[in-house]
Amino acid sequence: MDNLLIRRRMSLPVTTGIPTEAPKVQPQGVQTQPNVSFRQVLEQTAQKQELSFSKHATQRVAQRGIELSETGMERLNEGLQIVRDKGMEDALILMDGSAFIVNAKNGMVITALNSGELKGRVITNIDGTVIL
Repeated sequence: MDNLLIRRRMSLPVTTGIPTEAPKVQPQGVQTQPNVSFRQVLEQTAQKQELSFSKHATQRVAQRGIELSETGMERLNEGLQIVRDKGMEDALILMDGSAFIVNAKNGMVITALNSGELKGRVITNIDGTVIL
């Protein structure tokens, strides 16, 4: 082939088969926000997630007689937010004489200890501690 013909073919636009004037269909229930990055949306979603308890943590709270009121849960959620803001993954939250080990990524309490079990205890594999 001649070079001129090759150059002409190289400058032709590539089409994908999707029309450029296709109507944009908005899924129901989805609201768009102009100039909001995916990261911002992801962070907002992560912040809205509430704390949950693993099966193990639920058993430990019951066995160890740790009482959690609504305000206690709100404070634990605030502690989780502090953990996330500091960029920690696994953290110890100390609150009202009890200790909760939380995983910030999935917002889950992994285990719980009461004040009697904290003495002489070494807690490892955590990134930091939040005292409420």
